[in-house]
Amino acid sequence: MIRILVADDHPIVRDGLVAILSTQADFAVVGEAGDGADAVQKVLALQPDIVLLDLAMPQLDGVAVLQHLAAAGSLARAIVFTAYDTDERIVGAVKAGAQGYLLKGTPRDEIFRAIRIVYAGGSLLEPLVASKLLRRVSHPTSALTELTPREHQVLGLLARGFANKAIARELTISERTVKFHVTALMRKFGAGNRTEVVTLAAQQGILHLASS
Repeated sequence: MIRILVADDHPIVRDGLVAILSTQADFAVVGEAGDGADAVQKVLALQPDIVLLDLAMPQLDGVAVLQHLAAAGSLARAIVFTAYDTDERIVGAVKAGAQGYLLKGTPRDEIFRAIRIVYAGGSLLEPLVASKLLRRVSHPTSALTELTPREHQVLGLLARGFANKAIARELTISERTVKFHVTALMRKFGAGNRTEVVTLAAQQGILHLASS
């Protein structure tokens, strides 16, 4: 029996996934989560074999969930199930440990197949996702070309020692938005914390551009 946890912040999507997964005799849905923090907690408590994981969730996004689970030594294997097909999202999820990446709208038989392949120790990317990932690996870009103008601003303020609240006040945005940008910067630089982001940005010669 393959034990599965479904993590998605949309109840209708969760209900739909649970319903179709329940049609398979070798699948057992052992839990559901509506946000990233809840997903981490339930995966560690329930120890499912497979996590079907959305990327855009409150509290923690899907990449952060994967990072938390890896740090905790979880043996659950993750399949990202999302509407996002951008190169950055795909690479971020795969680097964080996702063994599968499916787009919402994938036929149910492909979802079943992906779960069984990943459970058996394999990995599976949709053809579109795989081609984007291969193109990204074949033509790598620097963190500089990946940063948005707002991320440059946030990076500059991080380097000046600004806390999230101060950054929010300086840029006239919400503190939650600041947290989103800081998380994105950590992912793009492959950093574990804010200090490492600043250090890596300085090493790559990016920081002076961000703070100018």
